[in-house]
Amino acid sequence: MTGWLDRRGTPLWLGLAAGLLAVAAGLLVGGDAAERAGLAARWTARAGLPLFLVAFLASTLVRRWPDATTHALLRRRRQWGLGFALAHTIHLVALGINVIVYAPGRTWQSLIGGGLAYVILYLMALTSTDGWQRRLGQWWGHLHRFGIYYIWFIFTASYAGRAFGADPDKQVVGMVFGTVMVAALALRLWPARRVERRARDVDLPGDRTGGAVGPPGEVLK
Repeated sequence: MTGWLDRRGTPLWLGLAAGLLAVAAGLLVGGDAAERAGLAARWTARAGLPLFLVAFLASTLVRRWPDATTHALLRRRRQWGLGFALAHTIHLVALGINVIVYAPGRTWQSLIGGGLAYVILYLMALTSTDGWQRRLGQWWGHLHRFGIYYIWFIFTASYAGRAFGADPDKQVVGMVFGTVMVAALALRLWPARRVERRARDVDLPGDRTGGAVGPPGEVLK
């Protein structure tokens, strides 16, 4: 039953499909060109979130609930990270069209946080091989650990801004997705000792901090 989860191409195809379906939905629902571009940019960001959460939580899930499904997710965590990068590349294109053509009033300062997230995301994707892990040594772990938490922060800060904004519709979206992000962090980090004991029971490789590493070369540590 979990065979499809253990295929290398599954996360990549899901990332591509999620991004393209979000674009198509925005184009179908929007009333005019500007609204279509805005919806495509907004929905492609959300489309990639489930793939990010799989990569973010794969090790935690297998430590807490070790079964065939969670083991398959952990084995393919690299591909889930790359699938997220693919989905978010589609988001970058949609966002670029929206900002440049239909909403050019943004300042460059407002784009720094998200821009840095993309730089880190692509560095992580490019170094998500065993060869790069050997070349970078301990710096590989630092890059991937910092990167996944920074991307988590950008998602969470974005939804927090909506939750505390003036638009009621955006408030609901911000509260729902912001809660999901905070819950994901809590699941990953708490409680550390219980997670460590279960990790030893299932004999998985990883660190002892709850932010585990999977098989060599996993992306989004």
